[in-house]
Amino acid sequence: MKIDGNAIRPGMVIHHKDRLLVATRIQHTQPGKGGAYLQVELKDIRDGTKLNERFRSSESVERVRLWDTSHQFLFADADFFTFMNSETFEQTIINRDMLGSSAAFLQDGMEVMIQSHEDEVVGVSLPETVVLAIAETEAVVKGQTAASSYKPAILENGLRIMVPPHIETGVRVVVNTADATYRERAKD
Repeated sequence: MKIDGNAIRPGMVIHHKDRLLVATRIQHTQPGKGGAYLQVELKDIRDGTKLNERFRSSESVERVRLWDTSHQFLFADADFFTFMNSETFEQTIINRDMLGSSAAFLQDGMEVMIQSHEDEVVGVSLPETVVLAIAETEAVVKGQTAASSYKPAILENGLRIMVPPHIETGVRVVVNTADATYRERAKD
């Protein structure tokens, strides 16, 4: 579907220069001389490269719709992850590189959304948060709790995050998958 260049919003996927690009940041600019334009930071869905483009309202771009399908994570091997479609039970195999650092949050049976365009998988969305146990953390130093401070901790999946001083080894915590940050203590 064609849209005006100034109608691009963050999160939209467009087809531009023979590539599938997602808009990550936009800025409306109206210079003193010449017409207004939209400065858009784009990220290639397939290889992750970034591109900055200017779009005027007179230009049109092709907006792309991605199909989201619910899948369940089954298992991982050296270079690939295997997921099962929740409706058709077909298996989908995805290269480890496509998930990047978020692969560390995959858990057996986890429900994820796989985005595809024209039968090609272009992305995997994990749940916003996951619950993980703290495998190792430092002891609290007396007086350290007076100020708002955080201490390093290692999760059961091997990732290192910063947690409040009252969190101890073995405690289960809620972690944001987008930026690998502590959100809260898990409710048991």
